[in-house]
Amino acid sequence: MKETVLACIFAFCKNHDKTKPLDPERMSKNKPKYYVVWVGAKPGIYLTWEDCKKQIHGYPQAKYKSFESRPAAEAAFKAGTPTYSQSNSGVKKTTSPKPGTSAGIIKQSLSVDAACSGNPGDMEYRGVDTASGKEYFKVGPLKDGTNNIGEFLAIVHALALLKNKNLPNYPIYTDSKTAIGWVQKGKCNTKLDHTGRNEEIFELILRAESWLAQNKVTNPIHKWETKYWGEIPADFGRK
Repeated sequence: MKETVLACIFAFCKNHDKTKPLDPERMSKNKPKYYVVWVGAKPGIYLTWEDCKKQIHGYPQAKYKSFESRPAAEAAFKAGTPTYSQSNSGVKKTTSPKPGTSAGIIKQSLSVDAACSGNPGDMEYRGVDTASGKEYFKVGPLKDGTNNIGEFLAIVHALALLKNKNLPNYPIYTDSKTAIGWVQKGKCNTKLDHTGRNEEIFELILRAESWLAQNKVTNPIHKWETKYWGEIPADFGRK
């Protein structure tokens, strides 16, 4: 499955802990609810139970919760995926996993990461199998790039690859909140200057943005919890 830069470009352009189930019967009709989906078909904040349910129905490791106010929901979503356990008495927060443990990791997933020697500098990125570390794709080094750009391209590359493999619900891990935000907005919000040597990077950015504009993102993208799990499996080991 290992791909070259040209294969990456082709992929971009081809188509140009569960929580306690929320009980809608107990919800007050007079008070709006805000539903946070951390792990599901498409993570985000939803205004109705029906919309929330569509994201978690049939998803084996869904994580979600209702909140009384929009600010509380937004804060919880930005804080990242919590660890929850299911009980008959309701949603109960559990103790965070100990550092160095693998508790909570979805083993059947793809992990991506980027590395950059300097800022800007020689940038590269890759994607690997989370469980085995097997490398599925690697791009670079490319001149005059940044780590954030590499993280963004790595996620989109993974999305395109999984779409090509007809795996619309296969999870992706990244340790970059910035890259997740850029993918969600469909825009690489970089201030990197063209230097003449990084034209290939800007070409990949345009193709990645075009892919996001033309394709619906269905794969869940999760933040890798480095504090608890150690370095992401796709890490280049240069820290």
